[in-house]
Amino acid sequence: MRKLLIMILSLVLASGLAALAACNSAADDPADDPVDGPSGGTQTGEPDEPSEPEEPDEPDEPSGGEEQPDEPDEPVADGSVLVVYFSATGNTEQVANYIAEYTGGDIFELVPVEPYTSADLRWTDDNSRVVQEYAEKQAGTLETVELEDVTVENWENYDTVFLGFPIWWYEAAWPVYDFVETNDFTGKTIYTFCTSSSSGLGGSTEVLEAMAGGNGTWLDGRRFRSSASQSDVKSWIDTLNII
Repeated sequence: MRKLLIMILSLVLASGLAALAACNSAADDPADDPVDGPSGGTQTGEPDEPSEPEEPDEPDEPSGGEEQPDEPDEPVADGSVLVVYFSATGNTEQVANYIAEYTGGDIFELVPVEPYTSADLRWTDDNSRVVQEYAEKQAGTLETVELEDVTVENWENYDTVFLGFPIWWYEAAWPVYDFVETNDFTGKTIYTFCTSSSSGLGGSTEVLEAMAGGNGTWLDGRRFRSSASQSDVKSWIDTLNII
């Protein structure tokens, strides 16, 4: 009997030692160290397995064949549109092309008989052409800058005219004068626009209207930066309600 009791106590003691060893081993297992939770706190145990990505939805079946991308807005002008411009460095030309493209209008470039070179346009050089012409303009002795052509075919058919130019010394560049003085704007609506790094139209529209003898309806348009985008031009045209 005594031997049986000793054997039972030995088995109980051995089982307790084994359980204690197992607990110490589990405490040292790195898998049970805290891991960062998704909300910045901590959680214990194994980190969650990443969830399986959901399958993307199947695209809707097109009705009536393969789906086509939306067509861009088609320009439809109320009446005939003409875009006239003088451009010294290409900035005004770009805006003019955008206007013509969006309105569906025709385009007419004003080209001086004696084109302006890059040296002519150096406004910081007292001896450059534009500086000399500006001095003559201020003195009232500036001769009209002759253009290669001022006659627009079917001029009488245009209801709306966009007239564009760079700003020189806070005014419309004077090479446009020849065109304005030569043509009859009676019955036409004229929107002026310009390109400039900072100066606006100022009194350019009023000056040009006076040169046109007060004929036509002259309206201030908009100044565009040299980096004007097609969307900039479209946004302006949309406010005019002509297309």
